[in-house]
Amino acid sequence: MRLEVVTDPAHGGRWTSLRHGSREWLWRRDCPERHHASPGSVFVDAGGLEECIPTVRGTPDHGDAWGRPWTGEGDTERVRCDTFTLERTLRYTGGGIECNYTLRAKPGFRFIWAAHALLDLSEQATVHAAPGASTRLYPEAAPLIGRPWPPGAQWVEGRWPAPQGLPLDRFGPDDGTAVGAIVETDRCCVHDGEDFLALRVEAEGQPLSIALWRNLGGFPAHRPYRSTGVEPMLGRVFDLDGADGDDAACVPGSGRVRWRLVLTAECRCPP
Repeated sequence: MRLEVVTDPAHGGRWTSLRHGSREWLWRRDCPERHHASPGSVFVDAGGLEECIPTVRGTPDHGDAWGRPWTGEGDTERVRCDTFTLERTLRYTGGGIECNYTLRAKPGFRFIWAAHALLDLSEQATVHAAPGASTRLYPEAAPLIGRPWPPGAQWVEGRWPAPQGLPLDRFGPDDGTAVGAIVETDRCCVHDGEDFLALRVEAEGQPLSIALWRNLGGFPAHRPYRSTGVEPMLGRVFDLDGADGDDAACVPGSGRVRWRLVLTAECRCPP
């Protein structure tokens, strides 16, 4: 039994299903307006997995690719944006999936990419990553860390699994909070009952991380809902405008960046 993926090229290349047997991993919301999104639209959170590039937060919100139609040729899907072209090729490998990406842009083009996967998880779900990995917490976590937020700081750092004393490895019940974090690691594994989903990102010479979005009924303020994200990334920030040094991926002289997303339904917990 292998993982199975369904994508929707006509609507931003969104992954609408990631299934292993009877287990559907992707969380979804009923948002009919998602089908009418176009470049420049306000982001519509319909769940699934969105391809966020060249940023996640910031402008344009959730990137430039999610609101554009993709085209397909065989197993390869492609989206053309104003400053770059992104293509991906899905390949099944035994019980897992490999998604190979190629971005083409002018040398020196900087970007953030995230496989913005919102997962349908129980309150007992846990996420496992390398103990001690450097972890950035973002300002929405300020009320939860027990000390004043440094003035003007984009983030504060700590160590996985409890940066600044805030446990992040358990999603838990709804408590009215929403926290975003970025863990400096290339892999993690989600456990939910007897089900496992391991995620890994590979790229040569680019910064790699795993972002977490633990929204337990704390976002948005006017009509909050629960959504839990585990998001392999190129880059180490949510907002490209806040990326210093090697916190963003960068296109080399070849004009191409290649990377790979690997998903399996087996426990591949870091040591």
